[in-house]
Amino acid sequence: MHYRNGREAKNGDKVVQLNSCGEIGAIGVLFDAKPGNDYCNGHIAPTLPGSTCGACLCDCIHADDLAAILKEKVLDKRPSGK
Repeated sequence: MHYRNGREAKNGDKVVQLNSCGEIGAIGVLFDAKPGNDYCNGHIAPTLPGSTCGACLCDCIHADDLAAILKEKVLDKRPSGK
């Protein structure tokens, strides 16, 4: 099981899911994924909106900026042949 950039996927990973337009569709924790498949495998437990953990803004990035970085690195498109 691997992510779009080739990194090995593991249950419990914090993930950002991109939709077909390369925009962020979900943010959460991967669970119930089974080895041997990179498609329609596992579920994402979304992080709760309104979470009250402390946020140092200098440590944060806006979701749209993250999506732009992915597009710049050509990670916004599914690899050919998959």
